[in-house]
Amino acid sequence: MHEQTIGDGVAVEFSSGAVRIRGEIHSPAATVAPALVLVPDVHGISPLYREIATKLAQAGFRTLILDIYSREGAPRLGDMASVQQWLADLPDARVLADVEAAVRYLEQRADVAAGKIGIVGFCVGGQYALMAACRTVGLAACVSFYGMLRHGRPSDHKLPPPLETAGTLLCPLLGLFGADDPLIPAEDVREFEASLSRNGKPFELRVFAGAGHAFMNDRRPDAYRAEAAAEALAMAIDFLHRSLAY
Repeated sequence: MHEQTIGDGVAVEFSSGAVRIRGEIHSPAATVAPALVLVPDVHGISPLYREIATKLAQAGFRTLILDIYSREGAPRLGDMASVQQWLADLPDARVLADVEAAVRYLEQRADVAAGKIGIVGFCVGGQYALMAACRTVGLAACVSFYGMLRHGRPSDHKLPPPLETAGTLLCPLLGLFGADDPLIPAEDVREFEASLSRNGKPFELRVFAGAGHAFMNDRRPDAYRAEAAAEALAMAIDFLHRSLAY
């Protein structure tokens, strides 16, 4: 395993199958702490997620931002059509294998509290966080910020979406959504909630009025909702403290 100090965080590399993938770790003051895998949105690692990782680290969590584009580099996506095509071609199984590799990597670190690893994701990263929470042993908590509940992109690259796998959830979940999100209709949230309840899964859901997709993204004035963003982050930190306490 290779580490290199860069700015506030540490760049790390670890194995996922036969390849090496990358990430960035932001660490709290504590010598040993709970850990998080943070999965960014479709654009990959950016200053926004470094800032969020820093806030999570300040709250006490050793936070690994996962680079799901370690192989090909982050995409350049100019419009929604290119975003949708990129997502349709992105292999779900590969991303989830990288998430699992990140969990296994954190488990091996002496500075991570045993059995106290969670996952946090945003947009498609939130979708992958939900998918991982239904498949990956070793996760003790999941927070999904506006993770899509269905993908509507039938292809060989896609695995069943969260709406179809909610009954197999393996850890406590906090789902944070915007009431005005065109990518996550209210009907999907209600169906997701009903499936979790029917299957006796531990979860909390919150839908923020007046917020749409990407309401945490302060680089997008059209989407950013400061009040919802602050409340959602506070809820996430409280949930993670409760779920990963040791």
